Amino acid sequence: MTISERVAYLKGLAEGLAIDTEKSKEGKLIQVMIGILEEIGMSIEDLEENTVALGEEIDALSDDLSDVEEVLFEDEDEDCCCDEDDFFEVSCPNCKETLVIDEDVLESGLIQCPSCKEKFAIDLSDDCCCDDDDCYCDEDEDD
Repeated sequence: MTISERVAYLKGLAEGLAIDTEKSKEGKLIQVMIGILEEIGMSIEDLEENTVALGEEIDALSDDLSDVEEVLFEDEDEDCCCDEDDFFEVSCPNCKETLVIDEDVLESGLIQCPSCKEKFAIDLSDDCCCDDDDCYCDEDEDD
């Protein structure tokens, strides 16, 4: 039973008591209370209807957003993961210092550690996390 139905039932019970709402203080009080309950019941029903409508609109917007995300981000799944950053981190094999290098230094294959001044070659064969044929990680160092 909805709130409005329950308030209507309560109103019927009050009318069945045959209380004089014109002269009796109790009758006036009951009549005003039932009037307030009717307004509250209608407000609650309106809020429930609005909530359902808003939920449906949110679902529609969510679906539309998913479609937009698919169009915008479909190429990212196909790209080599190694091309996502302009900078890469490597550790110096001598002093274990973490170095941040850019793609140009990475392609040269030889790095001089600024901390210990040792030069070392970069082995990228185990660093790639993708199977893309165009990824530089799959290239041989002899080329």
